[in-house]
Amino acid sequence: MTNAALIVAAGRGSRMGAETPKQYLTLGEHAVLTHTIQAFLASDRIDCVRAVIHPEDYAPYTQATEDVTDPRLLPPVPGGATRAVSVRLGLEALAEVRPTHVLIHDAARPFCPPDLITRVIDALATAEGAFAALPVVDALWRTDGTKATTPVSREGLWRAQTPQAFRFDAILAAHRSGPEDAADDVAIARRAGLTVAVVDGSEENFKITRPADLDRAERLLAEWQS
Repeated sequence: MTNAALIVAAGRGSRMGAETPKQYLTLGEHAVLTHTIQAFLASDRIDCVRAVIHPEDYAPYTQATEDVTDPRLLPPVPGGATRAVSVRLGLEALAEVRPTHVLIHDAARPFCPPDLITRVIDALATAEGAFAALPVVDALWRTDGTKATTPVSREGLWRAQTPQAFRFDAILAAHRSGPEDAADDVAIARRAGLTVAVVDGSEENFKITRPADLDRAERLLAEWQS
């Protein structure tokens, strides 16, 4: 039984407002993507890691991974116009190694803890897919943009994170017939009728999207290194 990690790193990260895509911004002494890759290589449950990158990003990718000597890191593959297309292309490239399971993870989530990787893999014993998530605990309101209009029940609502793990053959087949504009891989899986379990995520496993998130990541990294 083998477990592959697919790191989705083909986006442009426009909400960060930086010229450099956010996965290549510096976090501590390394690129955000470097930390993300190393988080999966740190798990003894992961047998190989492959990144899906923008076709124009081979140079920054090479720089970000030049010090990564772990043979489990496979060569990157170019992504497509949407996240779903990029994931499908990454899955097609992983087909050559035929993993039993695949964990699909956002490049901009550099602090995925080892126990979370273990939880999503273990959940695949009884479900075709599993994803990390946190329950919604704050009150929810629908607004007109400036004023509150209608309360929304938070019962049964979860904030999805990655990794989102699947039995490899099942999610590859689902992506081959799925929509190219899907928000995430759980949407692709559910559309194909796959059973998807939810497991407890981690507050540290946040996604770097805006400048304030990078500041938060710098603080967290400093705490870990102190």
